[in-house]
Amino acid sequence: MTIKSVVVEQPTLGFEAEKKIKLIDIEADKLVASGEFTVPEENAFGRSFRDYENANNERHRLVEELYRQQHVHQTFEFVKKMREEYGKLEKGEMSIWECCEVLNDIVDDSDPDLDEPQIMHLLQTAEAIRKDYPNEDWLHLTALIHDLGKILIHPNFGGLPQWAVVGDTYPVGCGFSETIVHHKLFTENPDYKNPEYNTKFGVYSEGCGLNNVMMTWGHDDYMYLVAKENDTTLPSAGLFIIRYHSFYPLHKGEAYRYLMNDEDRENLKWLNIFNKYDLYSKSKVPINVEEVKPYYQSLIEKYFPAKLKW
Repeated sequence: MTIKSVVVEQPTLGFEAEKKIKLIDIEADKLVASGEFTVPEENAFGRSFRDYENANNERHRLVEELYRQQHVHQTFEFVKKMREEYGKLEKGEMSIWECCEVLNDIVDDSDPDLDEPQIMHLLQTAEAIRKDYPNEDWLHLTALIHDLGKILIHPNFGGLPQWAVVGDTYPVGCGFSETIVHHKLFTENPDYKNPEYNTKFGVYSEGCGLNNVMMTWGHDDYMYLVAKENDTTLPSAGLFIIRYHSFYPLHKGEAYRYLMNDEDRENLKWLNIFNKYDLYSKSKVPINVEEVKPYYQSLIEKYFPAKLKW
């Protein structure tokens, strides 16, 4: 594994249309799960999932402070700058599995449901999907890698603060939906009162497509860039899941749908399937890493090069 800690000057990626990857032939809305994944009633702490308001404990205070920082600092210009800096992928080279192992030391401070190292969450999600959808191997791999962008927290990748890496995502450059977690904290964001950015459409237009929308910077968009620029052969639905799996205002709050195009609506079916496993597979029951590792390494070899630029 080779990692460089230098910061590089890079050109903006802008809003150029994304290269399309052919969708797989099976329609997501016609899939029937073969397993029996049951949505649990409580999270790993014995409370409701995604409860950001009611619990009065240190974990929840940590989560709220993270969102306060995110809502103040994630502006249109900040996101543009981050995409410019990280878009050339000159931070280092390593394999997918090496990145999984690096995440052993990272805990997501935005997650009110779990405080386990990230590699366990990745494997729990992937194994739950694998059980219910055994023939969709691209979806198993997508689950394994969907959070690898959290490597941005690592010192050799800039050591970004967690508010710039994790948490729910949402568009910048247009008005902040009231469905966003801790919406009341946006009042200190410079874009909140900027007439160029605070209207329904802002700098966008109806049906422009999510690939033309700037999202808050974090692990989702970074891992999407890593996968795309390293020429993954995952279908476009897999890339969509990676890029928007934290976009809860869309897939739970049904906000911002007026920005979607037809391809977005098709891919959203897959994201809705994925989201149940991403959220509800979190538990304190560990996965035997060495037992499942050969299977996931075979998928990595199928869909990715041996070494990736990060």
